[in-house]
Amino acid sequence: MELSGKKIIVVGLGKSGVSSATFLKKRGANVIVTDSSKDKKLFDAAGKLQKIGIAVELGYHDSSSFRDSEIIVLSPGVPHTIEPVVNAAKNGASIIGEIELASRFIKEPIVAITGTNGKTTTTILTGKMLEESGLKVFVGGNIGNPLIDYVDSGNKADIVVAEISSFQLDTIEYFSPKVSVLLNITEDHLDRYPDFNAYAKSKMRIFINQKDGDYAVFNASDKHISLMAKDIKCRILPFFNHNTLNDYNEFAKIADDRIVFNINNIAAINSDATNPDKTFEKEFSLPFSGIHLLGKHNMENVAAATLATLAAGGNIAGIKSALEKFKSLPHRIEHVATINGVEYYNDSKATTVDSVIKALEVFNKPVILIMGGRNKGSNFALLADAAKKHVKRLILIGESKEEIKSSLGGIVETTLSDSLENAVVTASKFAETDEVVLLSPACSSFDMFTSYAHRGETFRNAVKSLYL
Repeated sequence: MELSGKKIIVVGLGKSGVSSATFLKKRGANVIVTDSSKDKKLFDAAGKLQKIGIAVELGYHDSSSFRDSEIIVLSPGVPHTIEPVVNAAKNGASIIGEIELASRFIKEPIVAITGTNGKTTTTILTGKMLEESGLKVFVGGNIGNPLIDYVDSGNKADIVVAEISSFQLDTIEYFSPKVSVLLNITEDHLDRYPDFNAYAKSKMRIFINQKDGDYAVFNASDKHISLMAKDIKCRILPFFNHNTLNDYNEFAKIADDRIVFNINNIAAINSDATNPDKTFEKEFSLPFSGIHLLGKHNMENVAAATLATLAAGGNIAGIKSALEKFKSLPHRIEHVATINGVEYYNDSKATTVDSVIKALEVFNKPVILIMGGRNKGSNFALLADAAKKHVKRLILIGESKEEIKSSLGGIVETTLSDSLENAVVTASKFAETDEVVLLSPACSSFDMFTSYAHRGETFRNAVKSLYL
């Protein structure tokens, strides 16, 4: 991809936007960065780019900058449907994202992982499994390390593992991973997509450029994925729950107490791939007892990571070693404390209805559930069955609290709170011994917090204040 002398506009002054602009400037492109936000937090980044000769438009979009550009690099937070971008595309500009840009310069095979829920856990776990298999790995993408940073890092890996969001998939052209993973598709980001079908199609784009010799790992128990999987052109490695009809020759199955694998002809499935005299292990299993993660949904994540690892050249010994060491990531059904026999869990990363349902299914004891935040277009009524079964009381916060109360208030006792700190205090008053207080919001954090991590940290601190 020739960049020297090209007129390129980078839209969005976030982490990937700054990295993309710097990368393009080094290669001789005429770069402008534009961000309509007036947030003062962007001033430092803008100043650093200006010092290396990159023009920055902050607080506005100049239509002429879009009109004159040959390539537009969109940050994930910027919809590809905004008017300046649509008009530029009509004028012949190429619209890509940082993932697409980086992939043009990455020679190493890529494992790309997407899904509504579980992306980060599966991405990090896959990286660990490959590392324990003896491979040098770069882990990045939507997880926080832009792929474009890898290109100029000087630290070459054997394989690149990337978390990819639907927003990033919207702006791919030729991006073609060696191994693609689709964990699930449930309602999310309906404040950005016109409907669920449009969102689902964005997720399926992870497979669109794959060819013979590549691998597609997907959740065959997800009805939306299985309906669209017929269009996948490469070798498929499905995983599914034991009650799903199995029409596949190769698969991973989540059974009652273990994950069972049946895979043919992947040389790396040897527990010692470097020893040709080792017997090929077509079938093997991973007992739940050896996996330090809560919930059946995490068993799906482990199944997906294992299949991806084997397809990418890892081995069973590395997989088992990684699972022995791997713990749940922060803000994902994270145990915070046990106070007077009440367990407190931080699941701030649960920003969808489906993720809350999965969290509730982990517990076989009554739950005081703290929910709320900024709705991303979710239908909270879908929580009704899970709430009836698991929730003793709802405590609601944030912009969506009245909306959630309207959907679920007739099903379970509900209390409104004006802050997360007060919600924790209220929950502690209702909770009894051998019960659970769970923060699992089903909403984004941006009405009250800077991120889901900020929200989770606030919850942790509020819980600690109960016994300090």
